[in-house]
Amino acid sequence: MGKGKLIIVSAPSGSGKSTIVNWLMQEHPEMKLSFSISCTSRAPRGIEQNGVEYFFLTPEEFKEKIQNDEFLEYEEVYENRFYGTLKSQVEHQAEAGQNVVFDVDVKGGVNIKRFYGDKALSLFIQPPSIEELRRRLEGRGTDTPEAIEQRLAKAEYELTFAPQFDHIVVNDDLQAAKEETLRLVSDFLSNES
Repeated sequence: MGKGKLIIVSAPSGSGKSTIVNWLMQEHPEMKLSFSISCTSRAPRGIEQNGVEYFFLTPEEFKEKIQNDEFLEYEEVYENRFYGTLKSQVEHQAEAGQNVVFDVDVKGGVNIKRFYGDKALSLFIQPPSIEELRRRLEGRGTDTPEAIEQRLAKAEYELTFAPQFDHIVVNDDLQAAKEETLRLVSDFLSNES
């Protein structure tokens, strides 16, 4: 069985990244896509489960893994709120022949691409505008107004990273963004490298 390939998908919060990635994974099982399960020090949201959406660690456990250089990439998004990808988890999944999908923040995406180079495809899902992003975040109903303002400020900064990705997919029309992502991923997976 061949080694799996790596697909990095990053975007500002609320751009539709998770919706697109989940659609790709559910509707296209032939691609053998499998999530890279990241670690986070935040509490689970809703029905999230440890080892499924994330590995939930305490800030102390997270810092210990950083000290041991166990992360491919990690980010302290807010004070003591970490996200990161364990090297061992990615290697394990790729060795099993899975095409590993990274649903990561923008800096993490840039770091993983830098680490793996041509072995990874990096996609940036871009919202049509900051105003549209505000509408989507408010529509979710999961964040306080303060948190939404924080996310929007972060999104403006994150948009400056878009040129460092292999491709930018503007999510203006969700179906069109899904189809474009599918085409880019299919092309990448079918290329022998």
